[in-house]
Amino acid sequence: MNQVFKVNVNNNFDFDIDSENVSHMDIIKTNTSYEHLLHHNRSYRIEVIEEDFQNKHYKVKINNHTYNININNQLDELIRALGFEIGSAKKADKISAPMPGLILDVSIKTGDVVKENDPLLILEAMKMENIISSPRDGIIKSIVVKKGDTVDKNQLLIEFE
Repeated sequence: MNQVFKVNVNNNFDFDIDSENVSHMDIIKTNTSYEHLLHHNRSYRIEVIEEDFQNKHYKVKINNHTYNININNQLDELIRALGFEIGSAKKADKISAPMPGLILDVSIKTGDVVKENDPLLILEAMKMENIISSPRDGIIKSIVVKKGDTVDKNQLLIEFE
């Protein structure tokens, strides 16, 4: 199955790489630290200097030029588009709508003490009911929406103290 990866280089350049094209590249491992790539009749010496697999961040030296590279797959992009980046939930001070929709129910009120994963409200989007749960333990500071409200993507719904 062909996958597309979103690649960002030096926080400046964004481009897509698909796995099928990568599988056809002429790459040879020359030793434990280096790879040799031949692409469009040009030779490249590649060394991975640092790698953070968990955060998908790499520092790579190509022909004596160093690049900081972030790689995301389609699932990473979907998670980011929905506003649920890995690790961000525990620090959440507010909850925004992950998609446009209709508020069907609000099951909390201002001042309520909630635990992580407690249901807070139900958002209907694309004929599906989505339960929005608490990302952390906390106290509800304010509720910006009420039952029957229509919301836009990224619209503020709830704030925590």
